[in-house]
This record gives sequence, C-alpha cells and structure tokens, in this order.
Amino acid sequence: MVLVTGGAGLVGSELIRQLLGQGKQVLALYNKTPLPDFASANLTQVQCNILDVVGLEEAMKGVEEVYHAAAIVTFNPRRRNEMFRINIEGTANVVNAGLEAGIRKMVYVSSVAALGRIREDQPINETMNWTPETSNSAYGQSKYLAEMEVWRGIGEGLAAAMVNPTIILGTGDWNGGSSALFKNAYKEFPWYAEGTTGFVDVRDVAKAMIGLMGSDIGAERFILSAENRSYRDVFTLMADAFGKKPPHKKVTPFLAGLLWRWEAIKNSLAGTEPLVTKETAATALTKARFDNSKLLKALPGFSYHKLEETITDTCRAFQQKLNSH
Repeated sequence: MVLVTGGAGLVGSELIRQLLGQGKQVLALYNKTPLPDFASANLTQVQCNILDVVGLEEAMKGVEEVYHAAAIVTFNPRRRNEMFRINIEGTANVVNAGLEAGIRKMVYVSSVAALGRIREDQPINETMNWTPETSNSAYGQSKYLAEMEVWRGIGEGLAAAMVNPTIILGTGDWNGGSSALFKNAYKEFPWYAEGTTGFVDVRDVAKAMIGLMGSDIGAERFILSAENRSYRDVFTLMADAFGKKPPHKKVTPFLAGLLWRWEAIKNSLAGTEPLVTKETAATALTKARFDNSKLLKALPGFSYHKLEETITDTCRAFQQKLNSH
C-alpha cells in the first residue's frame, strides 16, 4: 500500500495517476476536496488533515511507502501562520506517523525556495540552504524548516529522500499556484519581468519521485528542473500556444513596487488573494539558475520533457477544459 498526502493537488494527483498506472494500491489523503476523475478499484480516498495526528496514525496502518506532497503554497502575508502550521507541523506529524508505522521509505516534496533563491552570481545546487539573506519568501522558510523535520526523521531511522522542484507546470487549478501562469497568458496579461528561473513538468516531478522511491537512495535532496528560462520566454510560449497576444510591457523594479502595494490595498478591501505580493514581485525580477545534474546522475535512465512540449501539452489540456464548460 502506497500513501499520498495532498492527493488533490497538482503533484499529488499526477503521482496517483502514475502509481495507479503501475498497478499500485494507493491510499490518497485529501483535506477538503476529494479527487475527481479516478475510477479505480486500486484507489482509496480518506479525508484527513495532516494536523490530525490520530487520523494520520490510522491512515498509515499497513502502509509501506509514503509520498508527502501536502502543503500550502502562498505568498500572502496574512496566511503565513496557517502555512507554517501545515508545512512544518504537518510534515513533523507525517514523519512521526511514518516512524510509528515502520514504513519502508518516504519521498517528500520540498521546493527550490528551501535552497534560497536570491543568488544571481552562481547556479543554485543541493548544498545550499535558505537564509534570510538569500530568500525573500516566508514560503521558502517554511519548506526549509519542513525539511529539517524530515532530516530529524532520518536521524531517528526513517528512510527518506527529498525533491526540490522549480516552478511546476501542469493542468492543475488555474485559479491558484503555478497553473495560474497559464490563466494569465490566456487572459493576455500584458506585463513581463526580466527574471529567470527553472521550470519542470509535473509528469517529470512524479516520475522522478517514483524513481527515487524505487531506488536505494536515502538521506539526499534533489533539484527537479528541466530548464532555466526567462519569465518572458515562458509567458510568450504560453500565449502562442493559446493563440493569444504575448506580454509586451516590461516591469521595472519601481513598477513592481507600485504593483504589489496596489494589489495589497485592493485585496485587503475585497478580502481576496493578491495576484502579486512583495515576495512574488521580488522573485519575478531575480535571475536564478538551477543546477539539475545531481538527479540525472542518480537516475541515469531519467530525462525531462522539453519545455516547449510541456507548455503545448498543458495549454491543449486547459483549452479542452475551457471548451467543455
């Protein structure tokens, strides 16, 4: 039996799809919304918040492998405390339940934000860690501290590996998370930033995690990134795939500052999630490059989808969803 936390999320649902494709028995934990679209006798769904220690211990009975993908990704300062509880305390609970149940192995979904993203002078690799100087995000701090809980578990005898994906592209909920980038391109969002970062296909994230689970690799972390590209390049590829107008107005640091302040005022009045925050504005201007060589050496048979293919496939899937509504 394989357990997946955060089963309804972008990574969790792709993991489940691939695991079911391999004939695995999967137990998926979800917080509020059950998983749609999976008609399989091999899938069991259980509603369980990872802050529920008793519920987690119950769910872990008879489980051999755990993929821990449940997390809150937000750059909204008002949700900081909620994010810290789920990402850090929730991960500690999953680690403890895994140790208690005597699972064979765990693979944890961290983030490159845990490595500290603001390092324009050198490529970012797995030896690096979040520090206040190298990061502009509370999210990065929460994932770094969550990794500390996994390392503690490893010290107590848990077999575990961690993955640090860059921006994950796939057909998730396009009203939130990285899938919202596609919505912005579809709606012809006119602005682009000069920053660069890594991008990775959600199919490759799941494939790498399953590969690590099946290997004897433990007590290691791995950057998952297909390519380093500029935000402008990626938004243009998305707009082209949708047949929309690409972004054409450059965001300067001054404009970015105005934009996040305006968003903060507007959203505090409306009580909604801001599209741009101080943290995301700073990230969009950063030129970060990620070294993806460690995973490629660890899993010699593994290869990434080309970014153009990922974007074409994802835009086509979103277009089909839009057409069917």
